Amino acid sequence: MNHDPLHVPAENRPAPDSVRLYPAATANLAAEPLLLTVEEAAQRLRIGRTRMYHLVTTGAVEAVFIGRLRRVPVECLQQYVKSLLVNGGQREKTVA
Repeated sequence: MNHDPLHVPAENRPAPDSVRLYPAATANLAAEPLLLTVEEAAQRLRIGRTRMYHLVTTGAVEAVFIGRLRRVPVECLQQYVKSLLVNGGQREKTVA
């Protein structure tokens, strides 16, 4: 038995950072959130925060509330981009 205070038995050592505790597929899902803040959604579309809030409040991009928190589902951003493609790159006119 080693009484060296710096020696830690293998079963008591923490796992190295390179060891995955979950399958790779689960790790990828955790990296991509299902819901985004309005600011994060704006960053994904590479538009300003004010423009993104306008799209959400006019209904051009759907959002959900969790309590008082407004979140934009990733699928809704994808639907918005698809609608832009269908309309020839033109967004529908919205009243401010």
